[in-house]
Formats: sequence, structure tokens, C-alpha cells
Amino acid sequence: MLEWILAEWMQIVGFATGAACVLLAARRNIWTYPLGIANNIVFLVVFVPAGLYAAAALQVVYLVLGVHGWVRWARGVEQDKGYIARTPRRVIPWLVLTGIGGTAVLAWFLATFTDSQVALADAATTAASLVAQYMLNRKWIENWFVWIGVDIAFVALSIVTGLWIVAALYVLFIGLCVGGYVGWRRVERSSAPAGVAAARV
Repeated sequence: MLEWILAEWMQIVGFATGAACVLLAARRNIWTYPLGIANNIVFLVVFVPAGLYAAAALQVVYLVLGVHGWVRWARGVEQDKGYIARTPRRVIPWLVLTGIGGTAVLAWFLATFTDSQVALADAATTAASLVAQYMLNRKWIENWFVWIGVDIAFVALSIVTGLWIVAALYVLFIGLCVGGYVGWRRVERSSAPAGVAAARV
């Protein structure tokens, strides 16, 4: 057992920090961001040897988005724990285009310049994750639907690449995301109509 822990300790740390990060996001706690940044560093080290290059690069972008979310939740309208918004309709096409465009560019890059065997899946989950993280930073409640879809895909992707602990983590993420949506929806209902304004861009 000890030998297994020593061999897989990076995945175990990633499991712990990742689970804590999602749980704190579900509770609208700003500490989700520093823990998330720690998780990004761990997964960056885990994903590169596994050939998940887009997922590894995603961790670097997450660092930037983590700072963005940290600032918004500390100083923006999102700092109010009771604030939850709906994704503005005018933004949805841009989010979809960002996801599709990001997938196309990343898939081309991975297929052309790397030895990735899962280029399209890696690219799609990466692009969708970036969209979901931005939505979370803005406290748009629909972020949880995007995360659930991403997590389901990551379970399959992690199994294919032999990252069983990471796969188990993403199974846990799915449950936490469902709980996150339910919790946010409860807050949204209790705050309506005055507390939940139309989402701002």
C-alpha cells in the first residue's frame, strides 16, 4: 500500500486538491481559487507524461483564469455570496463559438505537432473546460452543466490513458457538480426576485 502511495502521490494530491476546489466552488467560497491553482500545478506535472498535452496546457491557462476569478470574487459583484446569475443570452453564441473554435485549433495543433493519440477528445475537453471556468468566474449558474459534460468526458479520457485515480476524481467531480448546481439553485430561489439580477457581462 505504501509503495502504491509513493508511486501515485501526485495523482493523490491532485485528487484531494481538486475535490476540495470543486466543493468550495459549490459553496461559493473564494478559497476555491488558491486551492484550484495548487491543483493546476499538480495536474500539469501529471498530464504531460501521460500525453495529455492540451489538458496540461489547460492548467497554465487555468492559472490565469484562477487569478481572474479570484479578483472578481474578491472585488467584483461576484463577491456577494448570495449573488448568482444566469448566463446572458447574447453571450451564449460566443461561448459556443469559443468552445468549437478552441477545439478545432487545439485538435489541429495536437495532431500536427505532438504524438497525442487522443487529440480531438483532449482538445474538446480543454476548450469546454475554459468556457466552464469563465462561466464559474462570473457565477453564471449554467457553468455546472458544462462542467458535468466535461467531467464525464474526462472520466473516459483518463481511463483510456491509464490515469485511474484521475478518472475516479472526475467521477467524484460529477457528483460535486450536481450538488453545486442544486446548492446554487437553492440560493438563487431564496434570493429571487430582488437578489438575483439579470447577469452582467
